[in-house]
Amino acid sequence: MSDISAQGYGPDHESPFAYGVHHVQIAIPPGSEDECRAFYVDALGMSEIKKPPLLAARGGLWVRADALEIHLGVEQDFRPARKAHPGIRVEDLDGLAERLAEHGVQVDWDDAFPGHRRFYAFDNLGNRLEFLQRDGSLPEW
Repeated sequence: MSDISAQGYGPDHESPFAYGVHHVQIAIPPGSEDECRAFYVDALGMSEIKKPPLLAARGGLWVRADALEIHLGVEQDFRPARKAHPGIRVEDLDGLAERLAEHGVQVDWDDAFPGHRRFYAFDNLGNRLEFLQRDGSLPEW
């Protein structure tokens, strides 16, 4: 066991359950799937994946790229998540910021996370997303 965790702080803790993230779910209002494709597929460059038939009947949209899968699930009385958010690791933070800007998405840089460069962006429905990259001042992931 290392003295530095994969996150860059203290020792890792291994449980007997081997936790890992399969996907992150983000709420969307009914009927907004096409609007979400413009952000998640076009702007972020993710690929839409087919939902299992029983789940497809509920609406929503699933997207995937690299080791990240996001499920956009329909919520009848939708309210955007303005504070709660996924923290998404990327290897080319500047390139992603440029791509988002080309698609009209504002990025808000924040330098308050030691060892990382990061920015926040909001999807087309107002859900907050955090994108971050190590800045080299801490051991590698």
